[in-house]
Amino acid sequence: MKIICIGRNYAQHAAELNNPIPKEPVVFIKPDSAVLVGNSPFFIPDFSSNVQYELEITVKINRLGKHIEERFAHKYYDQIGLGLDFTARDLQEDLKSKGLPWEKAKAFDGSAVIGEFIPKSELVNDSNWDFYLLQNQKKVQEGNRSQMLFSIDRIISEVSKYFTLKIGDVIFTGTPHGVGSIAKEDILEGFLNGQRLLSTRVK
Repeated sequence: MKIICIGRNYAQHAAELNNPIPKEPVVFIKPDSAVLVGNSPFFIPDFSSNVQYELEITVKINRLGKHIEERFAHKYYDQIGLGLDFTARDLQEDLKSKGLPWEKAKAFDGSAVIGEFIPKSELVNDSNWDFYLLQNQKKVQEGNRSQMLFSIDRIISEVSKYFTLKIGDVIFTGTPHGVGSIAKEDILEGFLNGQRLLSTRVK
């Protein structure tokens, strides 16, 4: 299993971090060790003083694929969920300023919370897929699929040019604006169309 993540897929989020709007999907990878297993809490790592939440729509790949045409991409996933891409923002900014890769800031152990998945068929008649994050019961981030710069099908087609997609791979499709810092004892909950699919506690 691998986790493929898309950066800067919402224009307002790119703007809030002073990043240019990309002309093609920005792709990075998290290893399987980044997955926060079960109902384990997220422990803030000692190498960062500013870990931030990024709530994202996720899709789970259901068949082997390579060089997938965009018009066929919808056949390669049938489950939709939510995920949290925890980011050590201070470390990321330092790495970016030096022109270095982001992996230390994005792919560390426990940095990927993968929530429950629901059948895509439950959402087929809803074009927007509204989703939001509660931090201690306060809404701090929200978005919907229509705000994506690159659609899910475009993302699948693009990443399959470079990586063979395998059954069980998860794609994080990017985060909307409103990212923010977490603190110990925070409770984070993610909702898709009003249904809670994700919950984690910060330690």
